Amino acid sequence: MVPETNGSYYAVIFSSERTEGDNGYSIMADKMEQMAGWQPGFIGVESVRDSSGAGITISYWESLEAIRNWKQNPAHLAAQEKGKQEWYQNYKVKICKVEREYSF
Repeated sequence: MVPETNGSYYAVIFSSERTEGDNGYSIMADKMEQMAGWQPGFIGVESVRDSSGAGITISYWESLEAIRNWKQNPAHLAAQEKGKQEWYQNYKVKICKVEREYSF
């Protein structure tokens, strides 16, 4: 669950389709989530994946600068490259500003 925030923030929406087999993906995904949590400006993350391999991960950030810094993290760059080579058939990234949130 993502902590509620006061004011606007940013969401990075990563939708993907996985290749077959784990091939070390789960270990790397856990490591990346842990490392993202150490990054200044990180708020939280939510992720779902269905049995066909389609998934959506949304990470939440305080600023565009925080997102840029995470994208350039050396370990994250290595994971991105491995993802292109081995783990994903395709993916799409969207960066959105969240103006307001509410829940029930």
